[in-house]
Amino acid sequence: MNQFSGYLIVLVVSAGITFGFAHLARRVGVKYGLHPPIRERDVHQTPTPRLGGVAMFIGILVAFGVAWQLPFFDLVFADPEPVLAILGAALFIVGIGVADDLWDLDWMIKLAAQFMAAGLVAWLGVQIYSLPIGGLTVGSSWVSFSMTVFAIVLVMNAINFVDGLDGLVAGVAVIANTVFFVYTQLLVTSTGASDYFNLASLIAAILVGACLGFLPLNWHPARLFMGDAGALLVGLLMATSAAAVTGQVDPAALGRTQLLPAFIPILLPFAILVVPLADFVLAVLRRLRAGKSPFSADRMHLHHRLLDLGHSQVHAVLIFYGWTVVISVGCLAFFAAPTWLAVLFVSVGVVTCTAFTLLPIGRRRRADRLAQRVAAGTEGAPGSALYDRLDEASGQRDPEAPVSGDTLDTLDSLAKKDQHP
Repeated sequence: MNQFSGYLIVLVVSAGITFGFAHLARRVGVKYGLHPPIRERDVHQTPTPRLGGVAMFIGILVAFGVAWQLPFFDLVFADPEPVLAILGAALFIVGIGVADDLWDLDWMIKLAAQFMAAGLVAWLGVQIYSLPIGGLTVGSSWVSFSMTVFAIVLVMNAINFVDGLDGLVAGVAVIANTVFFVYTQLLVTSTGASDYFNLASLIAAILVGACLGFLPLNWHPARLFMGDAGALLVGLLMATSAAAVTGQVDPAALGRTQLLPAFIPILLPFAILVVPLADFVLAVLRRLRAGKSPFSADRMHLHHRLLDLGHSQVHAVLIFYGWTVVISVGCLAFFAAPTWLAVLFVSVGVVTCTAFTLLPIGRRRRADRLAQRVAAGTEGAPGSALYDRLDEASGQRDPEAPVSGDTLDTLDSLAKKDQHP
């Protein structure tokens, strides 16, 4: 078995099992009405089951079982305690997530459960024993334990906060974990195989498979959501794989002389999570400034802002994908490619993503100018300047506002010219 055959096998198993059980979870959810009522902050308008996290966990569990039987992963399972701790924590957090999806638990209960799951991983599984900055050693076992727990809880909440659009978390996780898998393989090549690097690679491959198996049912319009169970599970495994590598590698041993690559082991885990972490930090600051709990719900997340800007759900999700690719791949490129190429990739990517992110602003201004011209030409026809196609797309337009027929015809003509120049 070559270097990648084992990972490909567990990825395919994880994807296949998740896909099959996702269909089953959807049928069970629809048959028994296992879906919460639509909330004010929700983007979807049709009640949809949130049991996707259960299907993902089953796929991940089976994939780990298959990996346990493959000789290629003997190094990982030579000490099975970390793997069992990770799976035990995953089972616990999925159970709490399902309960929250069905009965909307208090945020303090959910947070306590997250700390318990993270504590199990750090106690019996994986800890950050050193920081990858010149091999800086963590001061004590208690500091190492606390740092690992808080890091895992932070990532779980960041992933859960950004889970608001069809296909968003699953797609971002596929991109991020693929990049992280490539990074761990580069570390294995540079420093030699180790149980930590292989454990991180195995987690990343299995998680990519689970998200790929779930994504077909979660793409817009979604027929199944992963819910808190799935989002917390994804966050738990991503944080665990990052901790397994970040706390064990000394950049000085990688044979690179540039300054930036020496920080890649600690930058990359944040780079692949930059979008969820940014949304999490902004949400916490926003709510604390308003005198609310940092875990209180609102409709001001980054994906909500993209929708309000005028993007459709699919466009907003693709923009998130684009930013994740640019930042994570760009960060990895500084380690694996010439510096000039990495700078070029990041520069072009940032400009492109920024342009697509802000595209509706220009379209909105053109529509506003046209509406004003139409209003002037029709001597202030009632409602002629009140129609904005982008407002309608983002749900901001008052459906009761009058719209003149001339305005609709003119704007439709403009839209056709924009689509077919």
